[in-house]
Amino acid sequence: MTERATWRNYYELTKPRVVMLMILTSIIGMFMAVPGMVPPHVLILGNLGIALCAGAAAAVNHLVDQRIDQHMARTRNRPVATGRVGNVQAALFAALIGGLGMAILLIWINALTAWLTLASLLGYAVVYTLFLKRATPQNIVIGGLAGAAPPLLGWTAVTGEIHGHGLLLVLIIFAWTPPHFWALAIHRREEYASVDIPMLPVTHGTRFTALHIMLYTLIMFAITLLPYATRLSGPLYLLGAVVLGLGFLYWAFEILRGKNPRAPMETFKYSIVYLMALFVIMLADHYLFPITN
Repeated sequence: MTERATWRNYYELTKPRVVMLMILTSIIGMFMAVPGMVPPHVLILGNLGIALCAGAAAAVNHLVDQRIDQHMARTRNRPVATGRVGNVQAALFAALIGGLGMAILLIWINALTAWLTLASLLGYAVVYTLFLKRATPQNIVIGGLAGAAPPLLGWTAVTGEIHGHGLLLVLIIFAWTPPHFWALAIHRREEYASVDIPMLPVTHGTRFTALHIMLYTLIMFAITLLPYATRLSGPLYLLGAVVLGLGFLYWAFEILRGKNPRAPMETFKYSIVYLMALFVIMLADHYLFPITN
């Protein structure tokens, strides 16, 4: 007998932890775009619309990847993989919340944010999940652009325009994504190999991946200094970026050294804390050390 779907199953379809991290960066993108307070309706409705669209993309990912999910320990208990939520129900749910999110953005925010959000939704749900994930070991590098969009979406929700500083916030997450995800991919290498997903550790080995984690971490470290160089952020952010970046470099070195079997998963965990802390410090700096141009 198939277990009946509950609201918790549908909530799980949205990958709430991932969406919450995306919304954190979206909120901070909003505040970084203005010297004072973000208009309350933009703060609430803008992030609600972005979150609903991100949740829709996540639900599509559950639907498309159900065969893969059934064979991986990390994902085998997902609602679609276990049959608690059927394919039709998952598709309708994704369409419902995605359509609602787009309507909110179009009606109460602005068209630019709505279309950029749709582009990122399609980039993750279609380009990455349906094609890139199964086509190339560079899947997470190319597909990471969709997941890096939220701070720009927050910026455009407030200003109605694309700005270089908003794009810089995207660049930080874009550079962060490969070392973040490849660390997990090393830890789950055998599982990805068993379902024929060409993640970099599967196609090129752990040592090659470890080297690329280090290289991308160095690139990311350099990029995170740019907000200070371009006068988006001040001294508190610079200090935070350096300290947090050195911590990331330490874990990247631990993976490259190859002596600590826990290093890949510890790096993955640290990378999540790193991104949250970096953006929170950026926000604190924005108000504690305002830059006047």
